[in-house]
Amino acid sequence: MRIAFFAPAPLDLLTGGYVYNRRMIAEWQAEGHEVTITGLTGAHPLADDAARDSARAAWAAMPADAVPVIDNLALPSFAPLAADLTARRAVLLDHHPTGLEPGLTAETAAALVAIETQLLPYFRRVIATSDTTAAIIAKDYGIPRETLATIVPGTDDAPRSKGSCCQIVHVLSIGSLIPRKGHDILLRSMARLFDLDWRLTIAGTERLDPAYAAQIKALAAELGIAGKVTFLGETSGAPLAALWDSADIFALATRFEGFGMVIAEALKRGLPVVVGNGGAAGALIRADYGAVCPVDDVEQTSRALRRLIFDSRLRQDMSDAAWIAGRDVPGWKTQADTFAALLA
Repeated sequence: MRIAFFAPAPLDLLTGGYVYNRRMIAEWQAEGHEVTITGLTGAHPLADDAARDSARAAWAAMPADAVPVIDNLALPSFAPLAADLTARRAVLLDHHPTGLEPGLTAETAAALVAIETQLLPYFRRVIATSDTTAAIIAKDYGIPRETLATIVPGTDDAPRSKGSCCQIVHVLSIGSLIPRKGHDILLRSMARLFDLDWRLTIAGTERLDPAYAAQIKALAAELGIAGKVTFLGETSGAPLAALWDSADIFALATRFEGFGMVIAEALKRGLPVVVGNGGAAGALIRADYGAVCPVDDVEQTSRALRRLIFDSRLRQDMSDAAWIAGRDVPGWKTQADTFAALLA
């Protein structure tokens, strides 16, 4: 099968949606599918003329027998091609509706919701990365359930985290330095734990919102915890594996997740988890191995972290339960095969 995949450029960001895309594409190619990958230029998700021109050119260059798969971040770029989406039986990959992204102005959010509402019916199938996202699409965008499918991200098999093996508990957070990830809430929550021994590592790209990244680093200094917090930026390969291995707790005070790939990976590593309940972030979490806190609730997030940092026995019990739960998270090949079957 030939697949033409469209997403905004750059395609090398270490963020959840981009990792999902890359892993699906890699598995398809390994199975012998021919995949053409196009990184669309211009502004996204609220497309400008450059983005629309890029979409037109890429569409025109698409092989005649290819199945078009469009990442929803690029969706508004295809507004002038709406009828062609139906004619070519295009498929939309929807990580979460862009109009629901926290931090948007009311005007931008309304514009994105309007574009998505207009364009979603032109796709023969919409594939969501969580049941939560699928439910939102069905309810708020009027897409019939028979058109929707859910394919959650896969995870790789991974060794169980050994932990910090010392008195100072290592809390790990992985997520782009953007407002949606809630790093400000996490920092304020950790700052309340002045009587406990802990260190926090935040790994995530600063390229998406450099101004916000600078604000987050300044906030750590303002709260008096800069000496206990390490910002690593984009991290992958052996350094990331070492980071996972040394962690005792995973925390992400997210305001919204279409799925939360990194949360699934934390379970795969056997880490207790503390997360915000935005979107689908809490879908994988049970009370025996994690805590799901209200969005922007510093007090509840701090309390959950305090329990885990203070009580080593509780932390071990929750780690054991997380490790067991992580065995049930599917692998990438299984998910990619399911996705490919829906494209045929």
